[in-house]
Amino acid sequence: MDYRAATPEDEPFLREMLWLAYNWREQSVAADHWPDPDGPRRYVDGFGRPGDGGVIAETDGQPAGAAWYRLLPADDAGYGYVDDDVPELTIGVAAAYRGQGVAAELLERLKAMAAAAGFRALSLSVEPDNHAKKLYERAGFEPPGGSGGSVTLLADLLVGPARGGAS
Repeated sequence: MDYRAATPEDEPFLREMLWLAYNWREQSVAADHWPDPDGPRRYVDGFGRPGDGGVIAETDGQPAGAAWYRLLPADDAGYGYVDDDVPELTIGVAAAYRGQGVAAELLERLKAMAAAAGFRALSLSVEPDNHAKKLYERAGFEPPGGSGGSVTLLADLLVGPARGGAS
């Protein structure tokens, strides 16, 4: 598996991965089924704007999965909104590549990218019965609160002395 930074040209694939994330329970629904019609606009449209970053997993030049973040303001908050300066993460991996460590690698690379961009944390929203919740917890995401039927998780990206460790 190869990994690279996401670009604005990846927007159609990000939209596809967002659809997988939204429809994680039932992926045989219609391709235009969006439980939240604002989802594509909020999380994908215009990818590459300030506050966006992402990683694409590819095999033989074909995209297999993606993890990306977007900084959202309080007046257009997403499901995992924590603060105006904490981007919200979205991740999706095509069915053929699940269970191979792709999602874990995407998460670690995205966390490193966000930290290098100067962000102090990343947030996400996950439903309590989604098996991916364990993956997020292993990647260091912890619950600061909940929203509706989902749980918001936050990963602190600060390490070493800035995080309160020994100097």
